[in-house]
Amino acid sequence: MVAQLNTLLRAAYEHVCPVPPVAGAVSVVRRRVAALLTDWSVCPEIVEDSLLVVSELVTNAIVHARPPAELRISWVRGAGCRTLRIEVTDAGTALTAGRSLVGIDPDEHGRGEAIVHALATSHGIRVHAGGVTRWAELAVA
Repeated sequence: MVAQLNTLLRAAYEHVCPVPPVAGAVSVVRRRVAALLTDWSVCPEIVEDSLLVVSELVTNAIVHARPPAELRISWVRGAGCRTLRIEVTDAGTALTAGRSLVGIDPDEHGRGEAIVHALATSHGIRVHAGGVTRWAELAVA
């Protein structure tokens, strides 16, 4: 009976979409995620933060990694806590060894990781055979 109750109290949603390595992809993915979060009735208090995290992780994959990239979003509603998990998996870094970031304007690049760290409840990077997954979780009590 307890297991059935826990199952009823906990509902999970998941969505996966490809991230095309083209200009304009970030805004397209961001609009898609905004519509998805509305469909899932995600509380407004984390929607804006989650869209910013999505933008930063997707931008990182497009600018700094090799395609293909994929966005995975999971929304878990449990007893007393709700968590949105955002993951972007790419094929690994596009920078070759010894290549520098000379010419990249620090006013335009380099703040994404700090933004994700500031907004996420937890975050990390997982390196695996298929590439690299950067993830962040936003939780609401």
